[in-house]
Amino acid sequence: MSENHQPKIIGILKTPNDPRVCLLPKEVKRLTKELKYIVHFEPGLGDSLQIEDNQYIEAGASCVSREDIFKTSDLITSVNHTFNGETLKQGSHFIGIFNPLFHSSKLNIYKEHAASVYSLDLLPRTTLAQSMDVLSSMASLSGYRAVIKSADFFNGIFPMFTTAAGTLTPAKVLILGAGVAGLQAIATARRLGAVVEAFDVRTSAGEEVRSLGATFVEVEGHTESASAGGYAVEQTEEYKQKQKELIHQHILSANVVISTANIPGRKAPLLIETRSVEAMQAGSVIIDLAAEQGGNCELSKNNQVINHKGVTILGNSNLAAEISNAASRLLSNNYFSFLKYMDKANKENDPLLTPSQVLSKGEWTHPHFK
Repeated sequence: MSENHQPKIIGILKTPNDPRVCLLPKEVKRLTKELKYIVHFEPGLGDSLQIEDNQYIEAGASCVSREDIFKTSDLITSVNHTFNGETLKQGSHFIGIFNPLFHSSKLNIYKEHAASVYSLDLLPRTTLAQSMDVLSSMASLSGYRAVIKSADFFNGIFPMFTTAAGTLTPAKVLILGAGVAGLQAIATARRLGAVVEAFDVRTSAGEEVRSLGATFVEVEGHTESASAGGYAVEQTEEYKQKQKELIHQHILSANVVISTANIPGRKAPLLIETRSVEAMQAGSVIIDLAAEQGGNCELSKNNQVINHKGVTILGNSNLAAEISNAASRLLSNNYFSFLKYMDKANKENDPLLTPSQVLSKGEWTHPHFK
């Protein structure tokens, strides 16, 4: 590894308004023992998970003030944005989940302070990067949590229920987007006994949807791109109209709709129109996991629960944070895998470091910004 990529001191910061922790004591111990790094952590780092400071100290880390972490660390880790222009050690590298393609203005402060930034959500979805794939880790938890949350809001039950007083039919759940979050939502809803339908613009998703016991809803005339890395791509206007109409027809009979459709760096596709919401039965639920990027539902408001004519709509792109213990365990493994890889990497145009780097010493390196 070149000198630029050879951090000696790693600082771990708390992230305001997010209970997740990017590195837990188990992985901190591996950083100090296996990679021989000096680890500094902010006081109270694990408070949200009932992890005491002395557990980090026992793992070989030192408890250091937030200001001193910025001043002394070669490499600074956090879950997402937490830098507000504090004094930095020259050549500092930040590692986090910054969603820079959508929140590009938040990077200006790093640029002004000549920092280097790696955003783990930009890692390519390849076999080599699997152990570091924060998006898949968080999406799978969000998909699971979305179903549990919807069951809480829904005024019926998910499985078929037969009693002496009669039979209750199973809930009908429609999943929009069959990526990692969508597939986990399908599996969870099926385990709870719901009848599940799923829609995705990628025909390749149909096989996975059906293997989980759900019905695949397909719109003809879609566009796919081999270069999109498994993500959905922007569709034609004609396709979007057909898509909205078909989704509208399926929403009419759905009790729960969970939407997960996102395009990296773009506004989320609008899939659920107001007319569709108003046609749903009172007591139905919509969980919009794309709310941070504008939402799949026309009425979604990010981080808010609203009631529109008897239909509950929750907009939340960070449901994984609600199960912060599970989320932190996965993130801690992802971050450690990235740090370990970073420590061994020693060539230009690295297949993982190059696409995940946004800034180098305050200069744009990612093609999206250049």
